[in-house]
Amino acid sequence: MDRPDRRRFLAGTAALAAAGVAGPFAGVARAGREGRLRRGGGYGALLPVPDERDGVVRLHLPRGFRYRSFNPAGEPFTDGTATPGRHDGMAAFRGPRGTTILVRNHEVNGPVGAFGDPAKAYDPAAGGGTATLQVTRDGRVLRSGPSLTGTQMNCSGGAMPWGSWVTCEETVNGPDVGDDFTGQDNTRLERRHGYVFEVPLDGRPSGPIRSAGRFAHESAAFDPSSGAVYLTEDNFGFPSGFYRYLPPKHPLRVRRILDGGRLQMLAVRGEPGRDLSLGQPEGAVYRTTWVDIDDPDPVFTGRPANDVAIRAVGDQGRAGGAALFSRLEGAVHHHGTVYFVSTQGGATASGDTPPSGFGKGRGQVWAYETWSGRLRLVYESPGSLVLDLPDNVTTSPRGTLVLCEDGDGDNHLRGLTRRGEVFDFARLVPVDGDSGAEFAGSAFGPGGRTLYVNVQSSRGVSFAVWGPWHEGGF
Repeated sequence: MDRPDRRRFLAGTAALAAAGVAGPFAGVARAGREGRLRRGGGYGALLPVPDERDGVVRLHLPRGFRYRSFNPAGEPFTDGTATPGRHDGMAAFRGPRGTTILVRNHEVNGPVGAFGDPAKAYDPAAGGGTATLQVTRDGRVLRSGPSLTGTQMNCSGGAMPWGSWVTCEETVNGPDVGDDFTGQDNTRLERRHGYVFEVPLDGRPSGPIRSAGRFAHESAAFDPSSGAVYLTEDNFGFPSGFYRYLPPKHPLRVRRILDGGRLQMLAVRGEPGRDLSLGQPEGAVYRTTWVDIDDPDPVFTGRPANDVAIRAVGDQGRAGGAALFSRLEGAVHHHGTVYFVSTQGGATASGDTPPSGFGKGRGQVWAYETWSGRLRLVYESPGSLVLDLPDNVTTSPRGTLVLCEDGDGDNHLRGLTRRGEVFDFARLVPVDGDSGAEFAGSAFGPGGRTLYVNVQSSRGVSFAVWGPWHEGGF
């Protein structure tokens, strides 16, 4: 739906100039100052398109675009083991002979048993982890199999430039804490969870990077200049934080992320405890500082309630003045800036019902400039018809942000251009009554010819999408 109310430009030219802010999305500020609403950036109306795998319509796309679904839940990997469900965050790497290597999360919760070989699992009782696939540009699977097993709630993560995927557990489950919101028995788990793991393309996954924290991790974004790994937290019912992990050695030198570093949480300079989950004014720019987390890997005694344990790391930062966000989910680094999404941030629009959990808006997109330490608001959804609970995020070859929705109604892939235009690119058509399905894990393959994206649901499937990218904003 291409209508003017898809645009809201939230930063003024004068405010940004005074703060010295430049770079991608600076045009959003100018549009807001001049009071103009921009059209364009998209590819036109969304039309039903049959899946090239079996002819079933699963996506609505602009004219000229095609897609193939692949590796649905329950289908055997090429190594013979079964594909788990709940496909989620994902990264794409260059493979041999024009192929693409995908590393994909499976956000499985509960002590349901590890997929793949239990002898290789971090925790044989836990059912989440990652799969690695080699695929063609049009989504034909050449090889596939488990790459990390025995973890839990692997939600999103981040691609590392030396060739690995950092996968994040969105939980603090373990035998030392009470059962989570699902009521599953945590005493059946053998290991503590709530960590990040590194999954290399050419070797065995690392153990948990404990110094990067035990909390409800969502995404990871690497800054090659400083060597910092920026981490988001999706703590559904409580405030969330924006973190950075400073490894003991620069990862580009050792080609991996070492444990034993320092975890910090972002705060607004001079405004301890600033609540950034609320609706923001035009020109929202903040100078920031960082609060050290003294105990990033708490060990619990007496099995405290899960909602107490899941706040333990963030509460340390907030005691030192860290900022409050609502449900920080996707994050991506692009030219010295980390863009990250607050899924329920912002003000409640007229006519919208506030979502449950912490945060009453329909989504914010933030930008943290690693070189200046400034935090600025790129976009705040003016309502659910415009942008409804954005989740995972990536960048296109042109620098447009690709936002995966996790909304209450129809879920879309939407683009947010450098000029501040929001447009619809894809609409998901749930198949076989799978009404809880949502987009996740979007990633452009090498050369930008194919967009790979997942559907996260009780079953789950992956898509390869290709077409006339040059005709629009991606």
